[in-house]
Amino acid sequence: MKVKLYYHMKLALSLVIITLNEESNIERCIRSVPFASDIVVVDSHSQDFTRELAAQLGARVFKEDWLGYGPQKASAVEKAKYDWILCLDADEGLSSGLSAELIAKWKSLEAQTGYEFPRKSFYLGRWITHGGWFPDYQLRLFNRKFSKWDSQPIHEKVKAEKVQRFKAPINHWVFKNVSHQIVTNDRYSSLQAQEQFAKGQRFSLLKMLFKPVSKFVECYFLKLGFLDGLPGFFIAVSAGYSVFSRWAKIWERQYILKS
Repeated sequence: MKVKLYYHMKLALSLVIITLNEESNIERCIRSVPFASDIVVVDSHSQDFTRELAAQLGARVFKEDWLGYGPQKASAVEKAKYDWILCLDADEGLSSGLSAELIAKWKSLEAQTGYEFPRKSFYLGRWITHGGWFPDYQLRLFNRKFSKWDSQPIHEKVKAEKVQRFKAPINHWVFKNVSHQIVTNDRYSSLQAQEQFAKGQRFSLLKMLFKPVSKFVECYFLKLGFLDGLPGFFIAVSAGYSVFSRWAKIWERQYILKS
């Protein structure tokens, strides 16, 4: 039996999501935007029930080989029915405050403007509000006639002529547990090393030694990560280690892989 979403108001808006094995997140994400008239899910061959759950919730689901974050999101946007696009990651959802703010501002949105939302992340049992994790503005609402995703394989961004900000946040369930954080950071540091090496960055022993320490100090002390308790400490240590991993992988590419 199919589960359908009903809402008293539908906007000429396409909700666009890319997925891979997101069965634990996809329903929450889609249900957070019940006023979207179109839902597009581009899935990179999930091995769980992501596609089936999305389809039951009214999404148009497409299977597509992985292209990299920027190109994949751009491909998903092309499949939307409407020019106004709201892009969310599967582990995100609109807060009730942001839903109300978006609906209230809908008729006054400017097509040439991209709209940023603050993003608030939930990790290890609490909402994280320091350490560089908040407000973490993300440009997710735009008109595709004037704005588009860039082609970056990581840290992709929407290029817009003008940018304005909303006040209420996107909610982000960032990592399932510590192991998930470690695995994710390992993958991202590999992508960052690959990208930076391709752009000409070469290994620096001094940067590998001191950048991780400065990153920890930045996150834990300067950006008040200590106010988030022990999770704030974990986040700062992880941030420093990610920097170390990136430099170690650049060294590996330069001297071992030589590519």
